[in-house]
Amino acid sequence: MATTATSRPATAMLPLSTPLTRRSLNAIRSVLAEAYNEINHDSSERHAAVLVPLCNVNGKPGILFEVRGKLRTHGGEVSFPGGKVDDSDASTLAAALRETEEEVGIHPDQVEILGRFGPPQLSLGGLRVWPYVGFIHSNRRSALEQSFSAGDEDPDTPLPAISLTNLVLSRNEVARAFHLPLSDVRSATRLHEYLFRGGVPYYAIDVSDIINRHAEGEVVSSNGLVAWASDPEQRDEIGGGREGRLEVWGLTGWYLNVFLRTLGLYE
Repeated sequence: MATTATSRPATAMLPLSTPLTRRSLNAIRSVLAEAYNEINHDSSERHAAVLVPLCNVNGKPGILFEVRGKLRTHGGEVSFPGGKVDDSDASTLAAALRETEEEVGIHPDQVEILGRFGPPQLSLGGLRVWPYVGFIHSNRRSALEQSFSAGDEDPDTPLPAISLTNLVLSRNEVARAFHLPLSDVRSATRLHEYLFRGGVPYYAIDVSDIINRHAEGEVVSSNGLVAWASDPEQRDEIGGGREGRLEVWGLTGWYLNVFLRTLGLYE
């Protein structure tokens, strides 16, 4: 049963109200390098991969999420970009980048990979899901330029913001894409404490108001509008969230919590 979170998250290692900078990315990369080193892929399992897309939008640091389209499994639920690893994919990372481009139109050259975390969990469909973290640059050249000029730039200069209006959403797969500011992941009014698969506590994040108000510059829609619904039986990971809310929960919520704990944003 869900309860409103009462404990306060831990002190952040990163500023939450100012744009991400080169210094920010370097700090995240350093932490992720120590977070999880397992690289073995069990060939007897089916695999998938997701991207946790960090970005600056309207001067705010945050994470890009999708609301799944009606023709997709778990339609109306919040997720990271990503999907099943295909035979054509050279790696799980390649799969995450390919799916991100297919779903929201972000080219792999725009993505500066910062690392990954784990351990990878099984989805409800039985896929072993590998999570990667990347920063989304404003254009295809900027990621490459950043990698070459990192030593010459001011590490505290805000990195360029992306415009969600430039995203190209897959109409069948993605109903909406939205930016969740990092400051909101610590908002007590958004947090609800659940047990991940009946075991470890984690925070689900209510994003209903962000989608409902269609905040300017923070939400973009395809023509494939979709409504979310809670599961009448209140089963874990079924539906958009609990009690009619649209939440970052289930496996997506769990991965978000693991990532935020790794960064020191949650205790």
